Amino acid sequence: MVNLLTDRDFWVNYWTSKKGLSFRIPENYLFHKELEEIIDREKIKTAIELGGFPGYYAVFLRKYFKLDVTLLDYFIHPPVTDDLLETNALQAGDIHVIEADLFNHQERGKYDMVLSCGLIEHFNDTGDIIKKHVEFLKPGGTLFITLPNFRALNGWFQRKFDRENYEKHNIHCMDPELLASICKQEGLTVKEARYFGHFSLWLEQEKEKPVAVRLFKKATWIAGKVLTKIIPFNSKALSPYILIEAKKEL
Repeated sequence: MVNLLTDRDFWVNYWTSKKGLSFRIPENYLFHKELEEIIDREKIKTAIELGGFPGYYAVFLRKYFKLDVTLLDYFIHPPVTDDLLETNALQAGDIHVIEADLFNHQERGKYDMVLSCGLIEHFNDTGDIIKKHVEFLKPGGTLFITLPNFRALNGWFQRKFDRENYEKHNIHCMDPELLASICKQEGLTVKEARYFGHFSLWLEQEKEKPVAVRLFKKATWIAGKVLTKIIPFNSKALSPYILIEAKKEL
């Protein structure tokens, strides 16, 4: 079985089709509270973002926490990353950028924190890709992984209205208990393994979808936001993300 559900051509086409990739990353960027807590508690000094081009979290961690940050992805388009840095009042050398295949790169055991946001669900073998994350961790380091929850209502939208994109994701891995068990098998202590976020919906290239689909999506989004504003809760059925935090013992 081929482990990777996408290839380099997919990501080249994906990113080159995107507009507005550079923006000022806000202090309250998604997962900011969780990351700030980890950085303060664990005294994080170094971090690597895996599969993170253009480098939003690498830039976020450098900009607001002054970490020594590395971005590693097997597709890097330097003008985009350079523009993102400049937009956020950073310079080209402020983050280390590595264009390499995660499975062949030999740099291991260097970082206080290893994070990826939206990476592991593009692989068939979830255990293998998490193992690669762990190999970058120092003893005592923290693993922080987030991924979309396509077992929620958002996943139904993906499957119904963007089947091609849906099939680029490993739906089976979108299970906090499964991910926690894999982390434990790798010798990590699991701190968090849970659904994250009260409600959200999105579609790739939404502007290209039929008007009826966009209106239906907007109406559902409003209804879900109202419901979870009145009764805020995280759940398998509605939460748009899954979050895993685990620690490699000394």
